[in-house]
Amino acid sequence: MDDSKLYDAIVIGGGPAGLTAGMYLARARYRTLVIEKEDFGGQITITAEVVNYPGVPRTNGHALTKAMRQQAQDFGAELTVGDVTGIEEDPDRSGLKIVHTKRGDYRCFAVILAMGAAPRKIGFDGELEYAGRGVAYCATCDGEFFTGKDVIVVGGGFAAAEESVFLTRFARKVTLLVREDDFTCDAMVAQKAKDNQNIEIHYGTELVGVQAGEQGLDRAVWRSVATGTQTVWQPDDGGTFGVFVFAGYVPQTAVVKGVVDLDPQGYVIADEHMQTSRPGIFAAGDLRVKDLRQVVTATADGAIAAVNAERYAAAKSLETGIVPKRVDHSVYEQEEQQAARNKPAGTTPAPAPDRSQSEDPQNTVSAVFNDDVIKQLNVVFSRMARPLTLQLQLDETKTSSDLKAFITELVRLSDGKLDMIEDKVGKIAPNGRGEFDVNDSLPFAAPLVSIMVRDDAGMLVPTGLTFHGVPTGHEFHSFVLGLYNAAGPGQPLIGDEAERIDAIHDPTEIMILVSLTCTMCPETVRASQRIAAANPNVRAEAYDVAHFPELKEKYDVMSVPCIVLNRGGRQTVEFGKKNVSQMLDLIDAL
Repeated sequence: MDDSKLYDAIVIGGGPAGLTAGMYLARARYRTLVIEKEDFGGQITITAEVVNYPGVPRTNGHALTKAMRQQAQDFGAELTVGDVTGIEEDPDRSGLKIVHTKRGDYRCFAVILAMGAAPRKIGFDGELEYAGRGVAYCATCDGEFFTGKDVIVVGGGFAAAEESVFLTRFARKVTLLVREDDFTCDAMVAQKAKDNQNIEIHYGTELVGVQAGEQGLDRAVWRSVATGTQTVWQPDDGGTFGVFVFAGYVPQTAVVKGVVDLDPQGYVIADEHMQTSRPGIFAAGDLRVKDLRQVVTATADGAIAAVNAERYAAAKSLETGIVPKRVDHSVYEQEEQQAARNKPAGTTPAPAPDRSQSEDPQNTVSAVFNDDVIKQLNVVFSRMARPLTLQLQLDETKTSSDLKAFITELVRLSDGKLDMIEDKVGKIAPNGRGEFDVNDSLPFAAPLVSIMVRDDAGMLVPTGLTFHGVPTGHEFHSFVLGLYNAAGPGQPLIGDEAERIDAIHDPTEIMILVSLTCTMCPETVRASQRIAAANPNVRAEAYDVAHFPELKEKYDVMSVPCIVLNRGGRQTVEFGKKNVSQMLDLIDAL
């Protein structure tokens, strides 16, 4: 048995419930692994404003779950990205369970199911056909694409009420279709939608379908639930519109069907201790049967599940005599100790993530970055294996001025790890790979910053990582991680990802169209850049669509992230968040 993959407890799912469970288990010194399929944080990360989480007057979903993740890691929980394919009892070692993933197996005493739920597709005509091209599920990510246009919102719960109000920041008018006779959420939340003059509400109404012309969605049909009477609707200005669906969620429980008891809707049945029908398997969060699905109830579930998983794991360890390697220090303390062992005598170990203090006085004050960001940057810079050159291509726009100021300050803070060169707008010099030309399939568009390295002869060579626009907002962290991946050693790869990246021999170009307000885009950018950093045959370029409307029009983008993938003369356009493994799946399929 591989002891490196033996845990007291494994948490499947990295949303609020899973992260809370991981934090509680690790804090109690149980070896804990949290496996997330896509990106840590769960559905709440797409919420623009959170005002009802106790003790936190106002925040957003991304910031809240980022703090949860940090807490779990600080206590020593191990986090990994993977796709769980099954759970079974270990036939060779009584008391252990095997968690199968696409990247290998893990063993543990207790399992906590926290996979959450995904937005429900309601099945109106055109829903799948126009997904990403007029039909959307995230107001924070895609609302800006409908600035000055009409929007239809479908749903009558918390999300529909809250997001319809949020969409009035962009839309000329919001038409809200509520299937029931009234909202099904808290009256105070619903009242904000009812009182908004830019929201027109139709109760007892369901969407039948949408149709599109050359410019986008231009016609919708809805009907009365009571009478069946249908209404054909078009925007008053004769233009196009968008549809946002907030019709509840579907529990992500397919992987445990037949393993634990589910209700007719697919939700996990669990008792007040979060115990499912299978001993040692617990459930927490939105996937279980309960009355209220909110972040606060998810975290409560996670804590309860963790405490009971602790007791189960302790009993099984005593019964079997199997003792997984316990967590004696947080992840960061372990990193510091390992760094100290690897450093020559008399040197100071590199600081751990998010906990370091800059020793360089000139890096303590910045007009661009706050103190916390500078601390994080110092960690990244201290761990970069080689220096990088940031090549700017600028024009006469304000965006170019903003980019130059941003990169100049980043270089200043880097303590020599970064330098900058500025080129006139035009065709970038050959990239040295002999197979790409910048203007061939990926559009050349200033302003941009390309990450470059110097070869053994001192010549600048592109790494394949480029950002068009100013990498701020949610894209700031993905850009910084791009620097780390390009300089090395880079973020660790999981399972056979390194072998799959090495196996890409054809010139492969990945263009990611993003919005700086999109919480799902950074993971996709990070994934594409991680692949490009590890293989010179791959090029990854991110574009802020706010500055490049011609790309939005060319690819009919009404949702981000939009992935335009070129390989061997073949092209595909995909939408939605992708991790490294999922991006490799797209490349392999092309």
